[in-house]
Amino acid sequence: MADPVQPVDVVVVTVVGDDRDVLGAIAGAAIDARLAACGQVGGPVTSVYRWEGAAETAEEWTLTLKTAADRTDELVALVVDRHPYDVPEVLVAPLAGGHAPYLDWVRAETRPAR
Repeated sequence: MADPVQPVDVVVVTVVGDDRDVLGAIAGAAIDARLAACGQVGGPVTSVYRWEGAAETAEEWTLTLKTAADRTDELVALVVDRHPYDVPEVLVAPLAGGHAPYLDWVRAETRPAR
């Protein structure tokens, strides 16, 4: 029998950037600081957006980080500090539920080091 889905205090933080290696370094820093339990860099994706009054198209990568909700502010601060964009895309999405053992792992891995 599968473990029950439980209410969560875990969030997903999505970051977009034009350099896969930079996003990987951000993920590594977040893991080392115990601000995220894991991160995946995926892509490339084609982003179409308006910037400084002009329509733009760019190849970008997506970094997805999982963290405990109470670590979100520190994680976002780390991402913004290390991201090369003037206005980086950093989105935080709460989860409605998830696999209980995985969520427990995310919580455990994002506790500050003792």
